[in-house]
Amino acid sequence: MYKAKLLHANISSGTFVDFVQQMIQLGKSRTSTSVFVANVHMFIESKQDYQFGLFFNNADIVLPDGKPLCAALNFLYGIKQERVAGMDLMPILLDEASKSGVIVYFYGSTDDVLQKIREKCVLVYPSLKIGGMYSPPFRKLTADEDQKIINDINASGAGIVFVALGCPKQEKWMSAMKGRISSVMIGVGGAFPVFAGAQKRAPKWMQDASLEWLYRLIQEPRRLFKRYFVTNSLFIFMVLREKLRLSWFPSHT
Repeated sequence: MYKAKLLHANISSGTFVDFVQQMIQLGKSRTSTSVFVANVHMFIESKQDYQFGLFFNNADIVLPDGKPLCAALNFLYGIKQERVAGMDLMPILLDEASKSGVIVYFYGSTDDVLQKIREKCVLVYPSLKIGGMYSPPFRKLTADEDQKIINDINASGAGIVFVALGCPKQEKWMSAMKGRISSVMIGVGGAFPVFAGAQKRAPKWMQDASLEWLYRLIQEPRRLFKRYFVTNSLFIFMVLREKLRLSWFPSHT
């Protein structure tokens, strides 16, 4: 697997199966790894925020969650890349972890959601080893609190840590913990409440038709309006501008 350059940022390229196998192997060896699950919102954030852009391009793996990212790779450079959605990735990794003996840890969301995740895991993945769960406070943690979390996760033996703090907070947290937590850290955002059954995901036909964004917008119009209409419009503009540049100067990629 390699990283493909999309405008200003690097996106990991590979199949869904390849990524799952890679993360399980890294989890077995407890290699400190940061995995960003990128959509258009995160991609634009990496352009507008210099520090976050450094985190983005220094991440070990950047998965293309949003279909627009995959479409842009193909439209601009002819790179065929399948979508790797965090909501699809988490349950598959849990299944593979249960089979391979990799211990998992859940960091983020609320105590109620975490309890529902635990109950579902017991039913669906009875062999899964859960090293721990933690719902951090909304405020910034102190250095001592950070160190306690690091110690708890490392002592749990977790090979994979699922992180759900929302973008860009979870990506900043993983970047800060790189080299300090001996686990594969994966930012899965909204996958926690969906997996727990606290929030519904778009029907399969909407997912297949690239309309999952519309379903989420209907659910949370105030929070997501700017993200989808302003951010997505900016992304489309950037892609079209790059396409025009490539058509004028094909040798300058």
